[in-house]
Amino acid sequence: MIEKLKNNQKLLEFIRFVIVGVGATILHYAIYLALEHGIHFNYNIAYTLGYLLSFIFNFFASTFFTFKAEANTQNGIKFAGAHLINYFIHMILLNVFIYIGIPDNFAPIFVFPIAIIINFFMVRLALKN
Repeated sequence: MIEKLKNNQKLLEFIRFVIVGVGATILHYAIYLALEHGIHFNYNIAYTLGYLLSFIFNFFASTFFTFKAEANTQNGIKFAGAHLINYFIHMILLNVFIYIGIPDNFAPIFVFPIAIIINFFMVRLALKN
């Protein structure tokens, strides 16, 4: 069974993606909460700054650990493009969830699962040839 798992590269890639994604998500959410509730930034600004900082972590972790790709300008541009689309998905969902009454400190918890699934396919497409 362990040998089959080792040979299933797509599954291993997805598991590594989840590990990196959880780390990036925790970083993003911690920054968001610290900025919004600690420093009292507007929730859109706090969310954006958290997204940007987790993006940097995510790029290097996804490139070297998840997809074992080369960190070059072309991959960086494709990764950034995928994340730009993902950022807009995040922001739309965040504002929709807050609009329908979910408190702003909990709204990201509803955003992350939806956006992460979409992001996996976009980042994989960006970093894999």
